[in-house]
Amino acid sequence: MRGGAVSGDARKPRSLPRRRNDCDPRRGRGGPVALSSDAQRYRERSLWLDGALAGFAPRARLDGDREVDVAIAGAGFTGLWTAYALTLLDPGLRVAIVEAETAGYGASGRNGGFVSAGIAGEVRVYLRKHPHEAIVRAERAMVDGIDWIGDAVAREGIYCGWVKGGAYRIATSPPQLARLRAGIEGRRARGLDEADVRFVTPGEIEQEVRVEGVLGAIYTPHCARIDPARLARGLAEACERRGVTIFERSPATAIEPGRIVCLDGELRAAVVVRATEAFTTRFRGEERSYLPLTSHMLATEPLPDETWEEIGWKGCAPIADQRYQFAYMQRTPDDRIAIGGRGLGYQLGGAIRERDESRPRIQQRIEATLRTLFPAAAGARITHRWGGFFAAPRDWSMSVSFDPATGVARAGGYSGHGVVASSLAGRTLAALITGTESELTSLPWVGHASRRWEPEPLRLLGTRAIAAVASSADAVEDRTGRPARRIALVRRWMPGR
Repeated sequence: MRGGAVSGDARKPRSLPRRRNDCDPRRGRGGPVALSSDAQRYRERSLWLDGALAGFAPRARLDGDREVDVAIAGAGFTGLWTAYALTLLDPGLRVAIVEAETAGYGASGRNGGFVSAGIAGEVRVYLRKHPHEAIVRAERAMVDGIDWIGDAVAREGIYCGWVKGGAYRIATSPPQLARLRAGIEGRRARGLDEADVRFVTPGEIEQEVRVEGVLGAIYTPHCARIDPARLARGLAEACERRGVTIFERSPATAIEPGRIVCLDGELRAAVVVRATEAFTTRFRGEERSYLPLTSHMLATEPLPDETWEEIGWKGCAPIADQRYQFAYMQRTPDDRIAIGGRGLGYQLGGAIRERDESRPRIQQRIEATLRTLFPAAAGARITHRWGGFFAAPRDWSMSVSFDPATGVARAGGYSGHGVVASSLAGRTLAALITGTESELTSLPWVGHASRRWEPEPLRLLGTRAIAAVASSADAVEDRTGRPARRIALVRRWMPGR
């Protein structure tokens, strides 16, 4: 099966009856639409893109040279939020974006749909150059960033299934439970109190959602559930309404001071923004800037009322577990369960290819997790399986930078936590570019530079070793109920949670 292809599960052909849902953003999209080869390929990339691209018509390619004030490479969340924020601060700016595929094609249209708080980086890394007070402000900026996105969604009329119902992080073993409690302590140290995050008992979480084997959880009200591709596509349209020009199917071949070079022309501008995330590694000299890692997801068919009566989950609060190879899941706007995680993929040399979006072993682990945690959905057919690439910097910490001397700006390295982080990065870049005074420009990721990853084959060997140890540690904890000491061998190279 091709990576991200829409497919049925031959082992479970039974189709559950579809339930109508007033929160379903796909309602009213009309009958069958004749698809171009581009549209079909894009829709195969994820459940979210499959729904968001009904009636898809690509935007124009960049043909010839154009001159603007700000040129942006990449129409994912970073590029789109940067453009949007620029129009808010200076509506007179001429802003243009070039995108290699279509808006929302990459991680922005394939992720878990969590609009969640939490620093997209390692506290220990930022503390090397910043006081603890800066970490507290960064944590609060992430929390406030959720409502900033919600306000933009409401202001622009973006229908993306937005529900702010908080989020749960669950434990299904005593070691996971201990990590949950340690996580609460860490958040308390970063300025969050009981109103921001609290422990909940199995009985309390069962009142919201029934998940098999939960021993306890932490709950935060600071999270929203979305359809991420609809947010990205709606944001692109909002940018266009505000005067931004977006060129699709226009891959950049070079990003330099004063210009972005594409196959059939170039954008010339005093300010050039690199917003290419994992795809940054395709540019000469940037091969070791990030690890382009694949994360994987699947989705069930829409589940009927009787199944949801067993599961609950009316508040749509997304859920993640506390394993080292963790899983994350949401109740989608059209009443599916979408679930991902359970391992990451990496290819020699950091290759980014569509055929690598499919990892059957990881998808099997995800499906097994679905059946275990939600027995009521054990008979549901799997309709979508997909994968996508995100950028992991060497220290797992995001960065935002702007050099006024060269006019080059960049942001990225969200390590899979980019929905809110990309919005903060875009707003920060807009403030830096326009010279607008903002507290965002003093947050610890501004000006941060991560060291480069090791050369091959060390990268490949290292990622495989870390994955193997993490997987075996989970197995040990599941079997014994005791913490797996072996995780200490690789913990320094793993991201915090």
